[in-house]
Amino acid sequence: MIAPTILTKTLKEYFGYDKFRPLQEEIINSIFKGNDNLVIMPTGGGKSICFQLPAILLDGITIVISPLIALMKDQVDGLTTNGIAAAFLNSSQTETEQQEIFKKIENGELKLLYTAPESLSYLENIFNSQTISLIAIDEAHCISSWGHDFRPAYTNLGYLKKRFPKVPLIALTATADKATREDIASQLNISHAKQHIASFDRKNLKLEVRPANDRIKQIINFIDDRPNESGIIYCLSRKATEKVAEKLQNANINAVAYHAGIGHEFRAKTQEDFINDTCQVICATIAFGMGIDKSNVRWVIHYNLPKNIEGYYQEIGRAGRDGLPSNTLLFHSYGDVIQLKKFAQSSGNVEVQLAKLDRMKEYADALSCRRKILLNYFGELISEDCGNCDVCTNPPQFFDGTVIAQKALSAVARVNGQEPIGTVIDVLRGAQNNTIYEKGYQELKTYGIAKDIAWLDWKQYITQLINQGYLEIAFHENNKLKLTDFAKDVLFNQQKVDLANLVEAEKEKEEQKKKKPKVSKNSLFERLRAIRLEISTEEDVPAYQIFSDATLREMEAERPMSDEEFIRISGVGRVKMMNYGHAFIKEIISFTNEKKKKRKVDTTKKTFELYQLGLSLEEIAEERKLAVGTIFSHIFKLYNGGENIDLNQFIDKHDLDSIRKAQEELANPETLKPYFEHFQEAMSYNTIRIGLAILNEKKS
Repeated sequence: MIAPTILTKTLKEYFGYDKFRPLQEEIINSIFKGNDNLVIMPTGGGKSICFQLPAILLDGITIVISPLIALMKDQVDGLTTNGIAAAFLNSSQTETEQQEIFKKIENGELKLLYTAPESLSYLENIFNSQTISLIAIDEAHCISSWGHDFRPAYTNLGYLKKRFPKVPLIALTATADKATREDIASQLNISHAKQHIASFDRKNLKLEVRPANDRIKQIINFIDDRPNESGIIYCLSRKATEKVAEKLQNANINAVAYHAGIGHEFRAKTQEDFINDTCQVICATIAFGMGIDKSNVRWVIHYNLPKNIEGYYQEIGRAGRDGLPSNTLLFHSYGDVIQLKKFAQSSGNVEVQLAKLDRMKEYADALSCRRKILLNYFGELISEDCGNCDVCTNPPQFFDGTVIAQKALSAVARVNGQEPIGTVIDVLRGAQNNTIYEKGYQELKTYGIAKDIAWLDWKQYITQLINQGYLEIAFHENNKLKLTDFAKDVLFNQQKVDLANLVEAEKEKEEQKKKKPKVSKNSLFERLRAIRLEISTEEDVPAYQIFSDATLREMEAERPMSDEEFIRISGVGRVKMMNYGHAFIKEIISFTNEKKKKRKVDTTKKTFELYQLGLSLEEIAEERKLAVGTIFSHIFKLYNGGENIDLNQFIDKHDLDSIRKAQEELANPETLKPYFEHFQEAMSYNTIRIGLAILNEKKS
């Protein structure tokens, strides 16, 4: 066991934090006891510290298995910035680069070494000659075919525990249901590992789902409301990433497409630009993001419905890793469902993938708290609504939709359950197209009985009827809409059906949008961001690895102006204070002084406005809730600043004559104190100051 004081001291010195997040200290202590551990902790929960901190204190070297080169580089850059000796080893490096790393390992100069599962063969000499203190397997869900991102190379990692039975092994992932967790532990030969399952509740993430109507326009409006914020747009296909990026570029948004079909060099540059805040928006397939440890992604948009909740939750988790408020937006359509079902049919476990897709669809269609649905999925039950999803902040207003339901169900019955949603709506609205006339649907009693309801509104109402169990989609029959047994009660027994009022919901969203506060471009936060970007460019490391947005926000709030105050900011460690403290403190002092000066200008300006209205000093003082002496000083500053002010109205003629005589008797002293003493403290400094100003003006 390591003393708690040593752990917290190490945490602050190298990572800049005063206290551990939930489960971190427990996991670290378990490692020091020599235990194997399986850690399920949401993105942004602080998984990396669970093995990085022990690596600093343990003898020997920690081996970290990571799936992507970008992820390795990102973490190594962050560790190096914090003053921790780390490196990565993979096939992309030259032999010379690899030999330099081997030399550092041989000399005991490294504490952490990152590598991919495919590159373990490079480590044979290290395994034979070095003390391995800890083995960490990151993104461990990749080992399981039950998971959402299966990677065959991970299935070979089970031999590590057999080869190093006494070395603690820690497997970490952001999302894994019970079946996936059991599979991970079994395949890694750590069935008896202590499992640590952190709360999946990312309270800082706003959850929102919208129908996929005019998505590009919605996305452009969304981004325009969030200037200078980094975000990711996930698309189902490569073609979609390029289409979305092009349309955003046409709207003057700094967006770039990213997918596996683009050249490696361009992908690497795109990722680097995004990490360094020189590219605002990435339009990507789901492959993008696992290798991104960027803490200041402020929003994530899903252009299409994800294939399962695990993948969706991990992807939205890439927003707000620094704990600051962030947005997630999911668009969905039945077209996405159809496409994803086709993908599932070609997978190795069709039934599992289809079941997970159904859960994803239920989440998207939900009219209850979305966070509850997510947490329930991962086995974490909460009793209260979250208050930070679109359903909670804009609860649907229900109305008696029985007649609407009867019309929809009748239309489905009249076409004998042989048509998809679109054709059923066309029948209800009396559309005049080839499908209607070829099949004779214009002769049906339900043809045109609901022309007054818009096509898109009909689509939403039918979706609600599906969610309530009155209708179902036969995906295996080209997505035909079918009646369920529950539909009979509505059609024949007058069962009431409640539907959500869509118009009210849209009005509320518009009102919320109008209330959104404007972002100040000259705030201290923005100026600190500029300093951070300048340093990161010079040092060629991601800006957020200098300091996170959360740390900059705390600097903005606390205004540290000394090393002692600066080191107390969360996220500021010893090395970062030494390297960057001066630049940030200097900017904070400069900004604070400017604000003070501006406040002084603003307060004298208000006094001048009241003076111009003809108010006396006493009346101005009462209006402004300030002392008369303070208002007197404002007036004098305004006078010296060239404003048109008649000082004679603020001094008695007798007092002015007395000051003139004193000036002659005292031989015009440079300071006010001789006058004050001459009048035996009976005349105020302000009166003396104004009298002298009038006399000096007459002389000039």
